[in-house]
Amino acid sequence: MLLVFLAIVAILAMAGAWWLPLLADMHRAVHIHLVFALGVMPLIMAAMTHFVPVLTRTGGAARQVELLPGLAWQAGVLATAFFAFSLPESVRLFASLLALLAVARLAGWQWMRAQAALGSPHPGVYWYLAALLCLAASLLAVAAMDMWPAHYLAFKRLHLHLNLFGFVGLTAVGTLQVLLPTAAGSPDPGVAGRLRADLPLALSGALLIGLGAAWLPALSWLGLALWLVLLARLGRAWWRHFPARIFSWHGASPLLAAAAAGYCVALVAGGLHAAAWVESAAAGHVLVFAFLFPLVSGAVGQLLPLWLRPGRQTEWHDLARRNLTYGSGARALLLLTAGLLVLAGVRWGVALALAGLLPLMLVVGWTVLQSRRA
Repeated sequence: MLLVFLAIVAILAMAGAWWLPLLADMHRAVHIHLVFALGVMPLIMAAMTHFVPVLTRTGGAARQVELLPGLAWQAGVLATAFFAFSLPESVRLFASLLALLAVARLAGWQWMRAQAALGSPHPGVYWYLAALLCLAASLLAVAAMDMWPAHYLAFKRLHLHLNLFGFVGLTAVGTLQVLLPTAAGSPDPGVAGRLRADLPLALSGALLIGLGAAWLPALSWLGLALWLVLLARLGRAWWRHFPARIFSWHGASPLLAAAAAGYCVALVAGGLHAAAWVESAAAGHVLVFAFLFPLVSGAVGQLLPLWLRPGRQTEWHDLARRNLTYGSGARALLLLTAGLLVLAGVRWGVALALAGLLPLMLVVGWTVLQSRRA
């Protein structure tokens, strides 16, 4: 049930980050760490423990591996509390090392599973390993902030961008390429080859964006170009195979496709921020509203029934999935529009983001309650 708990926490964290600025004047880092450190990071790590056995055709994760996302969640709680209550610097360092321990153990488990795979492992496993590499580097950057205070701002930017475009970006885009065909009920015959060919582009792009944000801005533009090339290739494949599902009114596919489109917008917004054409807050809101909200909404809509009742799929699973993804086309449109409006400086765009997220919150609560009934 840890996966279910972390999914609910991630949804509440995103909603909380929306409400907090209205209730109290807190440091912006509180909102960022509430969403990413306490919500998204543990959920992604937990999802990896679900997907890696499938991608490697091996058995389920051992109990100690399944608990690693919980360890990362505790680190996220400490990191958020550090900024919220101005705790000593040692708390932030301890949180980063605690998360690094969980990341290193999870990466080691994934590598062993890839080596023990029945046949060649699915290339998506290596996207996850690359994502964890970026997360580990971003956590080491936290320690570097204290070791080299003269470069504090550079390491802070490296930490932020390796998290957003390395860890989250690599995991999300790698998973979307497998999850959307599953949600659409139709195979993507080119997905394995595309994942193999595009991983060097994605990892190089993430590292260049991080290094460019920290020290040499021109590198960020090169990293952005690499990401947009592979995303254009992905979009072309989806347009060829899944147009009807992507533009439907229901199902997880519209939200998952919207997440990919929102990631493109977030990349461009990041480039505009690097050029000082948009504020950092606007670029951050685009990433949350247009990318993370539809990503989590689509993934939870497709996977939550399976996490609540593992094993054989029944009519209950089908009904729960339909309820969770009802009206997803309209919700996807709301979330993308919210991101674009905020990027354009229209403040009330945030209301559209909440309107797109609120139905999911209500249906997730109802689905969890229903799953507990015999």
